[in-house]
Amino acid sequence: MPIHIPFDNTYARLPDRFYARVEPTRVAAPRLLRVNTVLAEQLGIEPNGLSGPEATEVFSGNTVPAGAEPIALAYAGHQFGGFSPQLGDGRAILLGEVVGRDGRRRDIQLKGSGPTPFSRRGDGRAALGPVLREYLVSEAMAALGIPTSRTLAAVATGETVIRETMLPGAVLTRVAASHIRVGTFQFFAARSDFEAVRTLADYVIARHYPDAAGAGNPYRALLDGVIARQADLLAQWVLVGFIHGVMNTDNTAISGETIDYGPCAFMDAYDPAAVFSSIDEGGRYAYANQPRIAHWNLARLAEALLPLLGDGQDAGLASAQEALAAFGPRFEAAYFGGLRRKVGLETEQEGDTALVQDLLTRMAENAADFTLTFRRLCAAAAGPDGDAAVRTLFADGGAYDGWAARWRTRLAVEPAPTPARAVAMRRVNPAVIPRNHLVEAALAAAVQDDLGPFETLLDATAQPFEERPGFEQYALPPAQVDPSYRTFCGT
Repeated sequence: MPIHIPFDNTYARLPDRFYARVEPTRVAAPRLLRVNTVLAEQLGIEPNGLSGPEATEVFSGNTVPAGAEPIALAYAGHQFGGFSPQLGDGRAILLGEVVGRDGRRRDIQLKGSGPTPFSRRGDGRAALGPVLREYLVSEAMAALGIPTSRTLAAVATGETVIRETMLPGAVLTRVAASHIRVGTFQFFAARSDFEAVRTLADYVIARHYPDAAGAGNPYRALLDGVIARQADLLAQWVLVGFIHGVMNTDNTAISGETIDYGPCAFMDAYDPAAVFSSIDEGGRYAYANQPRIAHWNLARLAEALLPLLGDGQDAGLASAQEALAAFGPRFEAAYFGGLRRKVGLETEQEGDTALVQDLLTRMAENAADFTLTFRRLCAAAAGPDGDAAVRTLFADGGAYDGWAARWRTRLAVEPAPTPARAVAMRRVNPAVIPRNHLVEAALAAAVQDDLGPFETLLDATAQPFEERPGFEQYALPPAQVDPSYRTFCGT
């Protein structure tokens, strides 16, 4: 049966210089690998027929559905610190927008759907492995409660793409609150097109920050809102050991969602300097650097908005600096508040920050697994009987024992009863994350036309805070960590 997607497009009504109108490029032999029927229902798309040939044609880009207005968005961006004045959607096409059953507006975009005017000599295609990586990790992030783009469908194209070698091609259907980035503002600011900057800011306020419209300076309120959401998002990333891998300004979403899952990864052993991205040779986007880089990216947004922030350059600059100064305190409050909850502290006392930082220091010195340490602390919070399982994660078990004694002294003055504390800790400390070795095994099998491991891992990460029978292995780190492990962007 025909697929009905209730498009209600607004970005395509903006001036022509905001995008290029372009049709997806047909593929040879599309095959629907997976469709997210739960997400489809949330978007107001009837799930009936989503597994049929019409769905395959739509999600591969071979058929443009009724109501869609395909466009490739223009944007610029700082990539590893160097500014590129024109980037844009080089292998993605926005089909349009839908207003879901919850009243929220979302983009529906095809990624890997062929070249656009922004492709810069690229093929506009995507390989199967990166497509399924984004499917796995974005859905895992959503299950963890972290703001993120989502995946509606994945389709194999029946064609090959050339990267380091010949790889099977695929198309991802991505759903996001929008695809407007810091780099979108930079695109127009770099051209001194301040009319477009204002038009874009007005659009973003209406779509993402409606409360800012009533502020004395709506554009300053917009900047404040983006800074607050990014600070909260970065705290959520680091609290689960997530490393984005390519935090360029064109990968920083104005909506406050995680977007563009390329060389992303989750840590196993805790290491503040952890880098997995093959293209991040200098460690710019290492795990512990991410909050600093987010602040840097937001400064680039403030620069683009300067003409709107005050009467004259000095006033605008002072307003921008004041707004940016709020990032650090907002991030630290979210981060250290999250760390306290991870170790069972619901109240705040002097010395709590030092206590949790000491745990992290000892974890780093002893190569303790990040996710498993905090998960096993949930049982240890109930009593010393749980200590043995935690201390085995430390190269020197005594390092844990010394910290645990101070921790229990602090827990003793918490008002919550012990059973309730353990339950609360399990709500914020996941048992299951998409661990790198499992992701790689699932992708390797999928390339060989076996989607079984992919489906099982997707199921395992769908309920990350539960310990379910049959999924025990998905909570464990690899038997041996490969220090040379690297992730790749896929372009």
